[in-house]
Amino acid sequence: MWVETSDSNALFSVADRLEKLYGGKAYVGLRIPDADTGTRQNIDLVLLTKGKSKINDSNGEINDVEETRKQASILESYLEQRGVALPEGYLSCKVILPNPKCCTIQPGSFPPEVIPYDQWTQQKPETKPMFSGWLKGAFGGGKKEMQESIQQNLNFILSTAPIWDRLELKGNKYVLGEFLEFKGKPEDLHALRNIKRSKVSRLIIQKTSMLGLAHSTLQVLYSPRDYRSEGASASEWKEVCVRSSTEVVFQPQNSTKVRKFKLSSVTSTSLSA
Repeated sequence: MWVETSDSNALFSVADRLEKLYGGKAYVGLRIPDADTGTRQNIDLVLLTKGKSKINDSNGEINDVEETRKQASILESYLEQRGVALPEGYLSCKVILPNPKCCTIQPGSFPPEVIPYDQWTQQKPETKPMFSGWLKGAFGGGKKEMQESIQQNLNFILSTAPIWDRLELKGNKYVLGEFLEFKGKPEDLHALRNIKRSKVSRLIIQKTSMLGLAHSTLQVLYSPRDYRSEGASASEWKEVCVRSSTEVVFQPQNSTKVRKFKLSSVTSTSLSA
């Protein structure tokens, strides 16, 4: 699927709305290993709700239905390799069209997997879910213990699965892609030397303070990578201060151009393992 910077914002907007409508957790920007090709398959979004799991593509091309089915199959194989064999019917796929200008075929002619713009905008928590009927008979009468066990395992696997690196910019804007390096003064790069994907999973950029009359500085908090817990505690976060002119060099997903972002415009960064 083609995802540019503006589409990344729409993708996170869709994920946020799905969580509000149906609860659960949305996992965005997954890069699932495909054992058959030796490559990683890009998956826009996986919504995990109680007793249901859905893989979603929000790009808008009807041809993406087949691609999304392929993604679902690859994801199912990946989950099985990591110890979770899903009941038949547990995993479903949908293509959401959040863009009102995206309509390549006549209304009423969409495949059943496609959620067109008008249906998407009309969804409310109290209305009949557009994903109803996913799980009929999947648990053979609905064994609560089996369902809860699968949910726990899926949450852990999806939270530790490979993802695109992520920049969150001021104004609730997002960029998915690959973090490359920092650019700046030698002393700032020295201060940031420990922020590597092998050691750090997340960093947060906080308030600006003045340093003399020449420039201002930013407070950068970063947490050590640890797969054994949900995340770093407050005492584990480390801090460095660098010039606000320091830049993040980033390769956006599906773009041939490398971009530089002033660290002062970034609120947080997540790095895949």
